[in-house]
Amino acid sequence: MIDWLDQKTYRPFLFLYGGSFLTALTVVFPQFGRLQWVTMLPMLMAVLFLNGREDFTAKKSYWLGFFTVYLYYFVIYHWFVKLYPMDFVGLSAGGSVAVILAGWLGLSLLQALPGGLIFLFFRGLCKTDFLKKHPIFKPVVFGALWVLFEWSSTLTWTGVPWGRLYMGQAKDLAAMQISSVFGAYFLSFLILLVNGFLAYMILYRRKQLLCFGLSVGLILSNQIFGLIRSNRDFGGEQTLKVAVIQGNIDSHEKWESSTTYRMMEVYTRLTEQAVGEGAELIVWPETAITVALNRSSSMKSFVSDVAKNYRVTLLVGALYEDETGEYNSLFLVTPDGEISEQRYDKRHLVPFGEYVPLRGLIQAVIPPLADVSAIDTDLTAGEDSALFATPWGKIGGMICFDSIYEMLGIDSVRDGANLMVIASNDSWFSDSTAVYQHQTQAQFRAVEEGRYLIRSANTGISTVIAPNGEVLRWLDPLTEGYAVCEVSSLSTRTVYSIIGNVFVYLCGGGCLVLWLADLIAKKRQQRVVDESPS
Repeated sequence: MIDWLDQKTYRPFLFLYGGSFLTALTVVFPQFGRLQWVTMLPMLMAVLFLNGREDFTAKKSYWLGFFTVYLYYFVIYHWFVKLYPMDFVGLSAGGSVAVILAGWLGLSLLQALPGGLIFLFFRGLCKTDFLKKHPIFKPVVFGALWVLFEWSSTLTWTGVPWGRLYMGQAKDLAAMQISSVFGAYFLSFLILLVNGFLAYMILYRRKQLLCFGLSVGLILSNQIFGLIRSNRDFGGEQTLKVAVIQGNIDSHEKWESSTTYRMMEVYTRLTEQAVGEGAELIVWPETAITVALNRSSSMKSFVSDVAKNYRVTLLVGALYEDETGEYNSLFLVTPDGEISEQRYDKRHLVPFGEYVPLRGLIQAVIPPLADVSAIDTDLTAGEDSALFATPWGKIGGMICFDSIYEMLGIDSVRDGANLMVIASNDSWFSDSTAVYQHQTQAQFRAVEEGRYLIRSANTGISTVIAPNGEVLRWLDPLTEGYAVCEVSSLSTRTVYSIIGNVFVYLCGGGCLVLWLADLIAKKRQQRVVDESPS
């Protein structure tokens, strides 16, 4: 092992946090995403180096991991500052600052708490006889643990799967394609493997040719597969013209009753223009109608008249209310003006945006945070994919936050969705990097699901995305407009839509088997020692 990393006590920490910072920047600015294949190099050099030291305790390991992950998310979540001021939810200047700081620092903290376990578990696995004898497999183990960490953020409200490593590859169409086989987590794994093998090569100065060859081979094989898939013809037997509508009515005015007539005028006019270009299916954004559609006769008449007058099918974001609760929903309106009884209800609600988890505790500790939602009451989450039957096949819906949870889209495809729609409201984020990061998630969902994806966002970014992740139509944030595009209704399935997160489970199973096998072997060795004559 090289010794210059140990000549100054601060060097490993500089490498660790420097690698974390640089990698976070590639997620924020994916135009530099190709640098991800080396930006984690210093971090992994430090990780491998520190885990080779006898004085590297479990406590040190966890806290170093905690601060490394905290810095990574602190950079990614910098867009929280763009939420100021939050007067659109009734907060004062001071309340806005408190909520923004709580969100920025608190959400980074919620990711860092489990993130530190990556480093702690890695330390433990590095002590197994297998990794002591075959240290070249250490990058594989670290990559598997990182994948488990990214996946774990989908399990509870405290984990927000926003800043995943693979998002930095959104500008590299070829690199994204492996997501159609093993999911986007596998792309994160590949990035870690390449960085890890290069770090091993530099740090240990052995098996250099093998490590370099593996790193180059992984990149090239992924690119070759990606180039082949991304250039496939994704046409189907049935095509249709779709349109996304972007009304550009932001959160500061969206929930005001005085905005209703402006909303009606804007969406009617843009719909008329889109129909003039041949649109057959038109998607309005999340909560384009800010009242419960089923309880408002005027709004029901409005959407019905628009569909009937222009002989077009509409998918409209609106609220829905009944005795079970209030829902954030998508409604299908047919060209004869009928509002379908089938609706899609948002399945993953935004904590502190659409409901307040642990409301009593939050109310006591950070009162402004309990009142941050623009909606007076907590919404109720939907429970299933609720596909829409149309002349072009079945349409699967997602609403805003849903799109960062990969299994929601996969569930829709498994239930028979031939086309996917996302209705979103990103106006809270203005034109910050958050709207671009959210759009990136939609690109990966399209690749994973192997479906055309139509994304309509209130103030942008609204897009039409091909099954290879290519953005076919794009409306910039904070602009009013529409975009029309021809897409296909597809029935073919990606491997990932069939096997789901099998790769994630293999990562977990592999780490568990490694630990158990070592534990059993050491117990047997101890038993032999205990039973041997003294």
